[in-house]
Amino acid sequence: MEDKSRIAIAALALSASGLVYIAQREGYQETAYPDPVHGTKVPTVGFGTTQGVKMGDTLPPVRALIRLRADAAEYELGLKRCLPYPMYQHEWDAFVGLGYNVGVTSVCKNNDRTGPSTIARELAAGNYKGACNAILLYDRAGPVNKPQDRCSHPDNRTCPGIWKDRQALQKMCLGEAVTP
Repeated sequence: MEDKSRIAIAALALSASGLVYIAQREGYQETAYPDPVHGTKVPTVGFGTTQGVKMGDTLPPVRALIRLRADAAEYELGLKRCLPYPMYQHEWDAFVGLGYNVGVTSVCKNNDRTGPSTIARELAAGNYKGACNAILLYDRAGPVNKPQDRCSHPDNRTCPGIWKDRQALQKMCLGEAVTP
């Protein structure tokens, strides 16, 4: 019989399938390009690397994979501080995937940064399904001035990929099969 116990957070690390998910979602770009939301203020290269990147920088594929793993490890450290609860591997992979895309602070804190995020509150209450479902709250890319600015809105034409990603991460978190 399979053991269905959650694993202590200190023992968890992003799995190979979680890393591959991030790599596929981010896509690879050898030369730095402007972030789709923040433009040249946040140049991006490789598999979504932004730290220390300048426009014009290049990152060959093998170095980009090494950097992806190192970047993901940094996100894991931050998430372990604010989500110190035992989890299944697939839950951890989903939260790290979200954190890699939106940042640790966004996963850990509410919008005004004064308290814990819905994910953190649900995990603290032992509501793992609620925490997984809270991934769907991350449905925007930039400011929301009208309902159509949300990536989940049926009339949104600027960020449907983000909404598809959040739905995939939610499924991953819930232990359901995710297809790219």
